[in-house]
Amino acid sequence: MSQDTTDQSLEDLERKYDPDLTFRAAGPVLAVVITAALVAMSLYHYYASGFGLIRELVHRGIHLSFVLGLVFVLFSFIKSTSSQPALSTWWRPSGVHLWDVVLAVMAVTAAMYLPLLPAEAVASRVGAPAPIDVFMGTVLLVLVLEAARRSVGPTLPLIALIFVGYAVFGMFAPGALKHPGASWTGLINHLYMTNQGIYGIAIGVVAKYVFLFVLFGVLATRIGLGQLFIDLASVIAGRYAGGPAKVAIFSSAMLGTISGSSIANTVTTGSLTIPAMKKVGYPPHFAGAVEATASTGGQITPPIMGAAAFIMVEFLEIPYREVLLAAMFPALLHYFGIFVMVHLEAKRLGLRGLSADELPKALVVMKQHWLSIIPLGILVYLIVSGKTPDFAAVWGITACVVVGFLNPHNRMGLKDLIESLATGAKYSLAVGAAAAAVGIIVGVVTLTGTGFRLSFVVTQAASDLGGFIASGMLAEYVTQNALTLFFTLLFTAIACIIMGAGIPTTATYIILVSIAAPALGLLGVQPLVAHFFVFYYGVLADVTPPVALAAYAGAGIAGANPFKTGNTAFRLGIAKALVPFVFVYSPALLLVTPEFTWYDFLITLSGAMVGIGLLGVAFSGYMLAGLNKLERYWTAFAAMFFVAPGIQTMAIGGVLMLPVIVRQMLARKNQQLVMQDA
Repeated sequence: MSQDTTDQSLEDLERKYDPDLTFRAAGPVLAVVITAALVAMSLYHYYASGFGLIRELVHRGIHLSFVLGLVFVLFSFIKSTSSQPALSTWWRPSGVHLWDVVLAVMAVTAAMYLPLLPAEAVASRVGAPAPIDVFMGTVLLVLVLEAARRSVGPTLPLIALIFVGYAVFGMFAPGALKHPGASWTGLINHLYMTNQGIYGIAIGVVAKYVFLFVLFGVLATRIGLGQLFIDLASVIAGRYAGGPAKVAIFSSAMLGTISGSSIANTVTTGSLTIPAMKKVGYPPHFAGAVEATASTGGQITPPIMGAAAFIMVEFLEIPYREVLLAAMFPALLHYFGIFVMVHLEAKRLGLRGLSADELPKALVVMKQHWLSIIPLGILVYLIVSGKTPDFAAVWGITACVVVGFLNPHNRMGLKDLIESLATGAKYSLAVGAAAAAVGIIVGVVTLTGTGFRLSFVVTQAASDLGGFIASGMLAEYVTQNALTLFFTLLFTAIACIIMGAGIPTTATYIILVSIAAPALGLLGVQPLVAHFFVFYYGVLADVTPPVALAAYAGAGIAGANPFKTGNTAFRLGIAKALVPFVFVYSPALLLVTPEFTWYDFLITLSGAMVGIGLLGVAFSGYMLAGLNKLERYWTAFAAMFFVAPGIQTMAIGGVLMLPVIVRQMLARKNQQLVMQDA
């Protein structure tokens, strides 16, 4: 893709790789109706969170009815590559089939039926639902699965269907997974009539928190905050060796503070940074991989992380600021790892930075965009001061609108506000449909006790494997319990990456944490640590082949081989794969754990930084000079001793690295002598 990439081509690219955005075209009349509904959805959530006192079930039902109704109108039954609306007829207005309108009406009716019943009636019928309750619940179950299929793809609803089948036919399941089985009435009662299923935590968090933060991100970008971050990153890092790649890291890190979407971050910043990286000499696949890997950090970067962070708050019942504090240094290590590899690659290839003419002027940047940082400052202040996330988001949105109307350099008109409100609602549809589908899975888990059953299977397999290894040559060095924990973590990480290849991060997190958290809890891992472990590996799937959507978006901009870009992105993101193991074995890295001490924190952080830096050396093949193959393997081996927290292991790693460092110093000196002679 050329440097003069158009806005339309970038939108097409984002839709291609992000299934959440594959909206069908609509004719002018229907487009107005849809826009009005989207704006109404945004205004409702703003009112409900800021000023309304709406019963929880009613709020979740209204949100779900908006989501399902709009999904059936905006997402086709079969995805089409055409961006043109079909010819209108009396039964198919503006490309929307009549049956889609019927499904939308049915979905809204089924979603609102239960919330509109008196609270006393709902309470009296839980456990003994009326036939109409079972019918409405069945309709909603089917339509939620179809809405999820249209908006996020077939994998998540297929998994949900497997869980539904397991709930009904559990008597035929093998071993520890066997259970008596639930009747269809009993299943619908649990999934529809209680807050353990479709109307559970997942949809509740999306309705209460996630929607508002998505809207805030859209408005903050519209008033110029995203452009401010990109320009500031260019001022800070653009002049140094391989400058555009470092700009990609800094800009993606800063943009990640207002966006939780890996693909959106990749397209937004990559349209500028990837062509610039190619221009200074980075290979296309490397340029695309750098941007994709940096952009996946948005979901783990405070203060606005992915939707999973808000669900973590509800699961653990802790303040959001504790999640933000816990996320700070793991996110820093992620970006540090990318930065090291980018810097070493630039040195190895002898790449230049950007010239003064290619860089924006700091004073001009701040003069034009300084007002746009006020809403983010208000948001962060309110969260840190202990306010609820939804309260902070409402005031952040309000500040965005005020700044947008007042900023003379990037003024927002009424039309822009309407478009932003519609866009924010549109971007939330897929995550809402996914949350409802995940509610089905979580409901089956709570109904059947599957979480503890699967936890038993996982820990038993890890224990057997650990016992086999501990009984051999390693018996003097490691215990079976330590190996059981390690293999449980390894199995969980693999499951997260595999599931994350086909379903959104939030869904992966909710499903796996329902299964993995009990398993890790049995082994003494703290709940916050277990949740972060699953969260990180779910995010890693965005750059893990064979389905690395963020990497493929980067490859599309760079004009590179997608699979090669994905492999490179995974290598660049190796820190994200190691950091979860670090904070499991040393929870002090997360700051808010009960046994936190500054000594443990500093030892863990410094060791992790050195270890990640050495892994960057091993993967890039360059330190002070080029490394041969043996040195690269030796350096990677030594790096593991630094990543494992502790003075003793770090000392062993330092001793192992001495020969490589000495050899590198001599090689560097010889290079300098050769250059002087030349």
